[in-house]
Amino acid sequence: MSAASPGTPAANVMIGLSMPEVDAWSPRVVTALGMNPGIFTGPGTNTYLIGTGRRRILLDTGQGAPAYLGVLERALARAGGAELQEIVLTHGHVDHIGGVHAVIEQFGPLRVSKLPDPKDHATGLSLIPLRDGDVVQTEGATLRAVFTPGHARDHLCFWLEEERALFSGDNVLGVGTTVIPSEGGDLLDYMASLAKLLASAPCRIYPAHGPCIEDGVSKLREYIEHREQREGQIVAALRAMGPALVPELVSRIYVDVPKVLHPAAAQSVASHLVKLEREGRAHRESSAKDEPAVASRWSLA
Repeated sequence: MSAASPGTPAANVMIGLSMPEVDAWSPRVVTALGMNPGIFTGPGTNTYLIGTGRRRILLDTGQGAPAYLGVLERALARAGGAELQEIVLTHGHVDHIGGVHAVIEQFGPLRVSKLPDPKDHATGLSLIPLRDGDVVQTEGATLRAVFTPGHARDHLCFWLEEERALFSGDNVLGVGTTVIPSEGGDLLDYMASLAKLLASAPCRIYPAHGPCIEDGVSKLREYIEHREQREGQIVAALRAMGPALVPELVSRIYVDVPKVLHPAAAQSVASHLVKLEREGRAHRESSAKDEPAVASRWSLA
C-alpha cells in the first residue's frame, strides 16, 4: 500500500488489479494464483512451482480457497505434467499457509518447511525447520533461505540461485508497498531486511502479490526511499499538529489512499512511531504500559 502528497498521482494500490490464474514467468517458475482476492491480497496470493524437472517445489499455498486446487492442477500441467516434491513457506500468515492442508489432502503427504514460530503449533502441521542460509533443491532450481523479518517475525525470502532472482514473499510486492502489522511486525527489522536484500542485487523479484518485478535493485531502492519519505512525513505532521492520534496522522498523510485501506495505513504509521520512539525521537502520551501503539497519542521528543 502506498500514498502520496496532495497533488501527486493516485496511490499505487492493488485494488482492481487482475492477473492470470496460471502463468509461466521463467523456464523454472510457474505461477498458480491463490484465488483469494481481497483489499490487501490483490488478485490473490502468488504461489509458485519451481524447477525444471518432473518434481517441483511449491512455494506458499494460498489461503485454502476451494478453487485453488484446480488452478494448481492446471499449473502442474503447464509445467509439463509435473508433480509436487515438497512445500516451502515464506511465513505463517494465513494467505500463505492456509492452503497446506488442502494441498496435502489432494496430492498426498508432502514435506512442509518454514522458519519456526511459536504460533506454528496452532496449524496442526508437522513442519520441518528452515533457517537462514538453508538450501532446498530440485532439478533445475536451488532455493536459499534468507531471514528477512519485519513484515512478520518468521519471514523468509528465497534466493533462486540459477536466475539471481528473489522470491520476496510479503516483504516486496509487485504493486504498492508492504504493511508492517502491529502484531509480529517491526519496522527497524524491516528496513534492515530491505538493506540485506538490496545488497544481494537481485535481477528479478517474484513477489507474493502482484506482477513480476523486472528490476529488483530499483524496486528495493524505491521501497527504502518510500519508507524514509514516510518517516519524514510523520515527523513533519507531528511538528505541525503537535500531539496526535494515529488516525489523525493517517488522514493528514494518506490523502489519496481509499479509506478502506486506512486501518492498514494506521498499522504502518504506528510502526514508524515505534521506530522513532526506540530511537528517542518520539514518545507516546500514555500511562498505560499495554496500550497499543496504534491507539496512543504521539508527539515528538
